[in-house]
Amino acid sequence: MNEQEISEAVTEEVTESVEAIQPEEELAKAEALAEDFKRKWYAVTAEYENYRRRTANQAAQRYQEGRADVVSKLFPIADNLDRALAAYADEATRKGIELVTKAFEKILEEEKITVIDPTGEPFDAEKCEAIMAVDATEGEESGTVKQVYQKGYEQSGKVLRYAQVIVVK
Repeated sequence: MNEQEISEAVTEEVTESVEAIQPEEELAKAEALAEDFKRKWYAVTAEYENYRRRTANQAAQRYQEGRADVVSKLFPIADNLDRALAAYADEATRKGIELVTKAFEKILEEEKITVIDPTGEPFDAEKCEAIMAVDATEGEESGTVKQVYQKGYEQSGKVLRYAQVIVVK
């Protein structure tokens, strides 16, 4: 073998080994790129799922708040029914008022709205509004609710209307 043949053989061998290395490097780069795209896809998918859940919860919450707003506009009507029940003139009137009151209470129950009636309990500023303070009589403790002047209402721990109460000094 002459020098030229040896040189050509070596060049051919080096070219083959370089060509063999390049596809492996390209494959490694492609795999790394694919892994990066896969990771980004998972992140975007998770972010979208969180967004979907968050907006669904916000929509449900707004819907519940809207319903509570509508029902809370009926609270003064209930107050007037209670006053009418306390001052009824005849038995037929009382029964009619009781029927309307029961229908209202059923609506409250369906909406999971409860009445705040803290009579005899310690005054709680989170649920009550003190409108008057009276002197204590025998057996009454200071700071307790003596009488509810206007009922309060709450739904799922959120106060829709504070109870107006008379508190013992």
